[in-house]
Amino acid sequence: MIKTYFRRHPIRTKRALEILPGFVSWSLILFPFWGSLIFPVAVAYYVIAFAVYWLYRSLSIATLSILAHFKIKAAKQFDWISDLKSHFPRRWKTIHHIVIIPTYKEPIHVLRRTLEALSQQSFPTHNIHLMVSFENREGKPAREKAIKLKKEFKEKFGHLWITYHPDIEGEVKGKSANTSWGAKKAKQLLVDKINIPIENVTITSQDADAVLHPHYFSNLTYAFLKTDKPYNRIWQGNIVFYNNIWRVPAPIRVMASIFSVMQMYILMRKDRLINFSTYSTSLRHVHEIGYWDTDVIPEDYRLFFKSYFAKKGDFEVEPIFLPIYQDAVESSSTIEAYKNQYEQLRRWAWGTSDDAYIIRQYVLAEEVPFLDKTIRVLKVIEDHFLWPVNWFAITVSAILPPLLNEQFNRTVIGKTLPQVTSFLLTLSLVSMAVIFIIDALNRPPRPNKRSPLSYIIQPLEFLMLPIIGFFFSALPGIDAHTRLMMGKYIEYRVTQKV
Repeated sequence: MIKTYFRRHPIRTKRALEILPGFVSWSLILFPFWGSLIFPVAVAYYVIAFAVYWLYRSLSIATLSILAHFKIKAAKQFDWISDLKSHFPRRWKTIHHIVIIPTYKEPIHVLRRTLEALSQQSFPTHNIHLMVSFENREGKPAREKAIKLKKEFKEKFGHLWITYHPDIEGEVKGKSANTSWGAKKAKQLLVDKINIPIENVTITSQDADAVLHPHYFSNLTYAFLKTDKPYNRIWQGNIVFYNNIWRVPAPIRVMASIFSVMQMYILMRKDRLINFSTYSTSLRHVHEIGYWDTDVIPEDYRLFFKSYFAKKGDFEVEPIFLPIYQDAVESSSTIEAYKNQYEQLRRWAWGTSDDAYIIRQYVLAEEVPFLDKTIRVLKVIEDHFLWPVNWFAITVSAILPPLLNEQFNRTVIGKTLPQVTSFLLTLSLVSMAVIFIIDALNRPPRPNKRSPLSYIIQPLEFLMLPIIGFFFSALPGIDAHTRLMMGKYIEYRVTQKV
C-alpha cells in the first residue's frame, strides 16, 4: 500500500519527506520548552535518554578514533608499491586512475598545490590522468589558470585535460553537475579514444583544495585489485582540514579539529561509512549508474545511495587509512571567515535534502536485504535529523523542567535531573580529551616557533565549544532544515579560498 502511494504521488511524497527533517528537529528542540509545563516527567526521561545516547556516542568516538590513528600511522609508513609488485606483479601496471577536479573561482595557487601533490604520488604518474573541470561561467580567469596549469604540469601525468562545464538547463550549479560533466569527458578521452579498458580504470572525485597523501593511489590500486567486487565499492580516505589550520581563527580551528577526528572515527564504522568530499570508485561503476546526478547540491551521499540501490544493497564504502589534507575555512577577514564557515556548514546540513530520495528508494526497493537497508537509512536519518537537535539537548534541555515547572522542581526526579545529566555529560568529556590529543598528534606542526604560552592556550580553545556549537552547528543546521521545510532551496556556494 505504501509503495503504491509513493509510485502514484511522487511529487506529493517528495514534498512531505522534505518537510519531515525540519518537523522532527523543531519538535525535538521545542519539546523541552512546552513539555516542561505539561509533561515534565516525559521531558526528564527524554533528557536522560539523550544524555545516555551522547555518552555512548562520545565513548565510541574516543575508542575508534584512537584505533584509526594507529591504522593511519601504519598506512603512512607502509611500502604500498612493494606490496603491489609482490602480490600483483603484472596486473598493477595495467590500472589507470582518472582524477576529476571540479573548480570554480579557486585561486591558482590552490590548484597548483593540488596538482603538485598529485605529481608526487608513489604510483607511476603516467597512469594518472587529470581532468580539471572549470565552470564556463567563470570566463577569462578560468582560461588563464588553465593555460598556466597546462604549461607547468602537462608533462607530469599521463594526461592533463581541461574542460569548461557549461550552464545546462535543468542542472543545479555545483560540484555534482561539474563532476559528472568532467567524468563523461574523461571517459571519452581515455576509454573511447585511447582504448584503455574501462574495467582497469578508477575515478576519483577530488576537491580542488585536497592534497592527497603520496601513497594514496598505490593504496587505492592495492585495494582495487585485492577486492572480489571492485565495481561495487567506493574508497574513502581520511579527510583532515589541516592545510591552513594554523592561519584560521580559533573557533574555526576548533571546528576543523573536531571534523578531522570525526572523520577518523567514521572510517572505523563500516555500518555508517559513506563517501565524503574526496573519494574514489571504479569508472565502470559510475558509467553503469549514469554518473553523478546533475540536479542536486550534495553529491557524495547521493552517489552512495544511488549506487547502493542500483546494486541492490551489494555495495560498500571501504576505508583508506591515509590522510587527505584539505583547507579549513579561511577568508580575507575574520568576520568573512565566520560567514564562510556558516555557509559551508549550512551547505553540509543541506545534505538532509537527500533524505527524501533515500527514504523513497528505501520504500520502493524490493531486492535489497531489509535489515541492511534499514540500518543504512536509519544511520543517515539519525545524523541528519539530529544535527540541529544535539546542541539544544545537551546544553539547555536539562535545566528547563525544574526552571519552568516549580511543582516538578519539588519532586525527586526534578531535583536530581540536573545532577544526573551533568554526571553523564561530564563522562562524555572523555571524548573531548581524546579528540584534542588525536588532533594534536595528527595536525602539522605550527610553522613558526611556538611560545610556551601557546601550548597552554591551545587546549583552552576547546572551552569555546558551547558557543561555537551553537553558531557553527545548531544554527546552520536548523537554518537548512527550515529552508527545506518551507521549500526555499539554497544555491551552491563555493567556500572562499585565500
